[in-house]
Amino acid sequence: MSTFVLVHPAWFGGWCWKKLTPLLRAHHHAVHTPTLTGLGERRHLARPEVGLATHVDDIVGMIECEDLHGVILVGNSSGGMVITGVADRLPGRISHVVYLDAFVPKDGESLCDLIPPERRLAMEALVQGEGDGWLLPRLAPPPWETFVPEAWGITAEADLSWVLPRLAPTPFRHFTEPVQRRNAAADEPPRTYIRCLGWPSPYFDRFAAAARDSKRWRCFELPTPHLPYITHPRQTSDLLLQIAS
Repeated sequence: MSTFVLVHPAWFGGWCWKKLTPLLRAHHHAVHTPTLTGLGERRHLARPEVGLATHVDDIVGMIECEDLHGVILVGNSSGGMVITGVADRLPGRISHVVYLDAFVPKDGESLCDLIPPERRLAMEALVQGEGDGWLLPRLAPPPWETFVPEAWGITAEADLSWVLPRLAPTPFRHFTEPVQRRNAAADEPPRTYIRCLGWPSPYFDRFAAAARDSKRWRCFELPTPHLPYITHPRQTSDLLLQIAS
């Protein structure tokens, strides 16, 4: 039996893994889906000082309080920033780090350092115009009702009615705070990159290519949109089970 800790991206919450968790638990794995501060059912805790460091603390605290060991740590999208910081803090408790179409930062890099300048400018404009100077309401100017089906490929009516009301503005420090990678032991657990081919992204392509070129990484592909645990949970489960075996 493996222990999965699934770390959601910005705007989402632990709720987003709802379709995936029963598929993993059916194979007798333990699955934890914590929600980051200021999001999901914890959105009432959002405040300007909440950032990436807070979110790393969230996951570290949960793993320590639950006394988890041999953790398969999975992060999607901006969740890759979080799991990188967690792996640096708790290498002895982590057995595998899985970047699911996620950012892979170096020490001292923030998510905003990893995206094109024009994307950061657009995000900053949303923060100033709609987020009171500290919240990022969404990824791009189009409303979620347009962006989610067109960009993320979530088109089933039942999925849209489930996802859209639960998306929450994210403290912008989640994107601007740099990650810390200072523990040499953090490089010991094996790492896997999963590239979702239905989400065009040159920077995720770059992370996947680096994984393929490294003897210390494995790289897999899914023919799915960016959030496969919502749109293609069975394929996502099958691949994670393969990684865990």
